[in-house]
Amino acid sequence: MNIVLLLLISIPLIEIYLFIKIGSYIGAFNTISLILITAFVGVIYARYEGFNTLRSGISQLVKNELPVYEIISGAALAFAAILLILPGFATDFIGITLIFPPTRRLLFRNFSNKNSNKKYQNKSDYIEGEFEEKDENE
Repeated sequence: MNIVLLLLISIPLIEIYLFIKIGSYIGAFNTISLILITAFVGVIYARYEGFNTLRSGISQLVKNELPVYEIISGAALAFAAILLILPGFATDFIGITLIFPPTRRLLFRNFSNKNSNKKYQNKSDYIEGEFEEKDENE
């Protein structure tokens, strides 16, 4: 089954389940208020972290370094803001997790370690050789 189709079906089901469970404990009005508050505060904090990431990226460019972490972090912040705007507790939890820099670094570190180990495990992809430059005038 396609992973996108599975996500499109499972995420709303999880959100509806959480709405019903949390709404039965704290009430419908409080549930709706909590969703609106998390969306509002999350988007404001995502904007704040986005400006911090932009400032950090500009400082990396001034140092003549490639701001790889800042680029990935900016994309994660945009995704987190989208998740926070969507109504739901599971998407809010994932969005808040992506917004905070320590958890974002931890997720990126784990993701990059898994991918870098797979990329360079097969040494048979490398070909050793020598080269010699030839001058065209000779």
